[in-house]
Amino acid sequence: MGFANKRLFSALAIVQSRLQKIETGDGMAATALDVDQLVDEQKFGAFNLGLLIWSFLALMADGFEISSIGLATPHLIREWHVTAGVMGPMLSASLFGIFVGSPLFGFIGDRYGRRFTIILGCLVFGLTTFGVVFANNLTQLTVLRFVTGVGMGGLYPNTIALSSELSPKRLRAMLVTLMFLGITVGSSVPPLVALWGVAEHGWRMIFVVGGIAPLVVAAGLFLFLPESVKFLIAHPARRAELVRTVRRMRPDLVIPDDAEFVVPPAVPQHQTRSIAPLFAGGLAPITLLLWVCFATTQMANFFLASWLPLLLEMKGVNAHDAAIIFEFYHVGGTIGGIMMALLLDRFGMLTVAVLLALACPAVVAFGLPASPIVLGFLIGFAGFSVIGGQFGNNAASGLIYPTFCRSKGIGLAFAAARVGSVLGPLVGAAMLGMHLPVMALLLALAGPMLLGAIASSFLAWLTHRRFGGWQLSEVAA
Repeated sequence: MGFANKRLFSALAIVQSRLQKIETGDGMAATALDVDQLVDEQKFGAFNLGLLIWSFLALMADGFEISSIGLATPHLIREWHVTAGVMGPMLSASLFGIFVGSPLFGFIGDRYGRRFTIILGCLVFGLTTFGVVFANNLTQLTVLRFVTGVGMGGLYPNTIALSSELSPKRLRAMLVTLMFLGITVGSSVPPLVALWGVAEHGWRMIFVVGGIAPLVVAAGLFLFLPESVKFLIAHPARRAELVRTVRRMRPDLVIPDDAEFVVPPAVPQHQTRSIAPLFAGGLAPITLLLWVCFATTQMANFFLASWLPLLLEMKGVNAHDAAIIFEFYHVGGTIGGIMMALLLDRFGMLTVAVLLALACPAVVAFGLPASPIVLGFLIGFAGFSVIGGQFGNNAASGLIYPTFCRSKGIGLAFAAARVGSVLGPLVGAAMLGMHLPVMALLLALAGPMLLGAIASSFLAWLTHRRFGGWQLSEVAA
């Protein structure tokens, strides 16, 4: 460790010396600064903390939307006199919107910047969420939820890209995992809103709060969120913003106005556009198993997020206790995400396999007669396992692929997750439309969890053979 620190201090001293020469007139040209080195050698400070906090808040507003509609569903069924079986398309509308929003806002992010696109996404889903307050029928609500999903879809690729491009490599996986905890924390807020205001003001109060929150966050992002330095380098007209951002990121260095910034050569476009590298060099079974892990975990997650309040009502739990139990699911997920951040580096996908295997009996036991306290414990453990497992999947997707095809690997894994997240509410709606008992629904839910546990077990075995241990590591190009 001491030797590494000496090398780091030596490199910083060389850079500072060169920059001082520029300032004093020694040397004929500005020093070329390697952008990757500037990012990777930064100390964690106010710049990284601000990036983490504002990205966390943006995803927290996103997470609020994920669980808000599930809480409103029982109220909508009673007020609009519809059956649970017809609610599936509305519950999946935002997830279809994410399918559209992710590539669309990914293109906008590449063209106009990560910062601009994250702010735009917050504005879109904030305005449409507030619009739900004025919806009078299921068709209006479905359209609004679809557009909400389009805005939400813009956040995932751009927050990941921005955090990855501005965070030092040694902290990147941890910071991205902590950032994604915002989704789980945000998902835990609607039950609190329901406890506070639904009894007095009705279900629309959930969407009043859910609409205002991302608009307030968007204002904060406009004031404080930095732009990616690699994006700014590619746009010479924003040179002044680039210099300001680098100075904020590296206050330990003296960055002159005429400093030159160097980015490593880009990978040829035919390599970045093709998905062939994701299946080359023994990666094919790893990629396919990772997709199964994403799809099954998100199917279970969105099944519970969409239908848990109604399942509790079917078990005779009153609205107050149901909101508290729903809160346990997301609190458990937050704890699971934190645990995953601590254990994934050591045990890899084995941790995900264990969590999903333990979730199966917890979910089935939820169908047995029990007090609200026991139900809260069981659903909290299910959240701990399912959401914690998804955090592990997220981090794994960013660790097992070579740098030049990593974004493609992450993007396709998230696409597989969206397939599962859309199927979760639809399958639940179909089964509820058949008037099946709660235990039959939960046994069906345990199926994808068990499949995910098996897939992650095989994936853990394959990665153990490939890397010589449970730890995940970047595969050589």
